[in-house]
Amino acid sequence: MSAATLTKTIPVARPFIGREEETAVLEVLRSGWVSQGPRVAEFERQFAQYVGAAHAVAVSSCTTGLHLALVAADVGAGNEVLCPSLSFIATANAIRYAGATPVFVDVDPATYNLDPACVEAAITPRTKAILIVHQIGLPAAIAEISEIASRYGVAVIEDAACAIGSEYQGQRIGQPHTLMACFSFHPRKILTTGEGGMITTSDEKIADRIRKLRQHAMSVSDLARHSSSQIVTESYPEVGYNYRMTDMQAALGLVQLQRLEEMIARRRYLASRYSEALAHFDWLVPPVEPSGSRHNFQSYMIRLKDNAPLTRDQLMQEMLDRGISTRRGIMAIHREMPYSEERWTNRFPETDSVTDNCIILPLFHTMTEEEQDCVIDCIRQLS
Repeated sequence: MSAATLTKTIPVARPFIGREEETAVLEVLRSGWVSQGPRVAEFERQFAQYVGAAHAVAVSSCTTGLHLALVAADVGAGNEVLCPSLSFIATANAIRYAGATPVFVDVDPATYNLDPACVEAAITPRTKAILIVHQIGLPAAIAEISEIASRYGVAVIEDAACAIGSEYQGQRIGQPHTLMACFSFHPRKILTTGEGGMITTSDEKIADRIRKLRQHAMSVSDLARHSSSQIVTESYPEVGYNYRMTDMQAALGLVQLQRLEEMIARRRYLASRYSEALAHFDWLVPPVEPSGSRHNFQSYMIRLKDNAPLTRDQLMQEMLDRGISTRRGIMAIHREMPYSEERWTNRFPETDSVTDNCIILPLFHTMTEEEQDCVIDCIRQLS
C-alpha cells in the first residue's frame, strides 16, 4: 500500500482499548460504586508499584494534578514558577490556577526539554518552583536541574503527562527524583482512562494532603466513611477542589497498566523503524534518545531543516491530502493570547524554531508496518 493508493486515513494516534477493558468497566457499573472508590485505591497502589513511588494519588486530569502539586508545594500569589514555553498550555495554566506567575525558559535544541543553563539564568528571589516537562515522553535533565534547584532552595515538580514508562538513569519516571510527578491518562497518551491523571511522591504528608484536596479537602474519604461501622462526620479544614477520578476510569486504567510494557515495546519498535528509514533524508532530524534515558515514544516528532523541500504546513497538508494525519510540533505557550507579553519577544530562539519546524507523525500501538511504510513512502515522494 502506498500513499497514492491509500483508501483510509491513518490517524496520528489511536487509543488501544480491548475486551478486557470493556469487561472491567462493566463490572464497576454493575457493582453500584462508580465514583471514587475501591478501584481508584487499587489503581493508585498498582501505579505506585509500577513506577516505584511510595505514594500515588489519582485525580481527574494531569492539569488538575499539576494544580494540586503546586498548591501542596505552597506555591501561590507573588511566586514565580519556571517552565518551558515549549509545552501544552496546561503547564502554564496550572501555575496561574495556583495564583503564581509562569516564567518561561528556552529548551535544548536536541532534546526539546528545558536547558539547565537557561533555567539557572531565569531564577530570581521570587522563584518558588521549577516545573520540568518530559517532552513527548523523553525525560528531561532531572539531575542537572535538581542540583540547580537545591542550591537556590527551589522545589522541582515534573510534568510527566507524556512520560508513563519512560526511564531516567535506570529508574522509571515517577520515582522520587523530585518532590512530585504528574501523569496524564488522556486518550492521546499511551495509558488512557479517557480523562484522568496521577500524582506520585515520596512525601507521605504531601500525599495525604493531596488526597484530601482533590475531594473538597474532606477530612474523611467517601470510601472510608461508607466502609465504617461507626458514624463518621467529616470536616473541611481548608478550601479544596473536585478533582476526583471515578472507579470506572480506574477500572480501565488497571487493565491498561497490565498492557503498558507491551505497548511501550511496540512503540519503541515502530520508532526505531521510523528513525532508520528517515535517517536517509538530509532535510529532517529524527528524535534523539540520550544515554541514560528510555523514551516511551508517546509521540514521534521530526524536525525540518532549512533545506526541506516544503514548509511544515505544506508538508502536513500534502500528507493529509494523501490520507495521512499529522500534528504540528509542540506549541509555544508564549505566543498564545493569555501569555503573550512583550518581554518574551525573541527570547526563545530554540522554542520558536521547534514550534515552527516540527511535525508529529502517526504512531500508535495497533499501527501496522504496512501503515508505517505508507507514511515513510509519502515522505519519500514529497522529498
